[in-house]
Amino acid sequence: MKQPETTASTTAEAVQERMLRHDAFSQLLGLEVEQVGPGYCRLHFTVRPDMLNGFAVLHGGVAFAAADSAFAFACNSHGRQSVGLTVTIDYLEAGKLGDVITVEAREESLKHKVGVYQVRATNQHGVVLALFKGTAYRTSKAIL
Repeated sequence: MKQPETTASTTAEAVQERMLRHDAFSQLLGLEVEQVGPGYCRLHFTVRPDMLNGFAVLHGGVAFAAADSAFAFACNSHGRQSVGLTVTIDYLEAGKLGDVITVEAREESLKHKVGVYQVRATNQHGVVLALFKGTAYRTSKAIL
């Protein structure tokens, strides 16, 4: 009997669920994944007091970590284990206590061994807080 074919979206969802289940740090940040698909992830989190730096604004490391998680969910969404090669982030505005930050990762290029992703972090008013670019190496190891 032939097994039903897994769609690309179903694979992306299964990979994201598996990754998040084992990702204690993303859970600690309170990241909530809204949507995932092939080469794509959108998640959000709320800025808590323990996420603020000494100037009472969102710590850059928190913004980076949230963007890195969205990048990871997007680049692994095709079912092949991928690892970051290089990433950069530009901080444009500061997040504030209580802000709801949406982080959206989009695949810009996908080749056999390398994928490139753009990630935007915005607040609830649509203000862009950070721009992140990630390049991932795609291994031959299947995730599922």
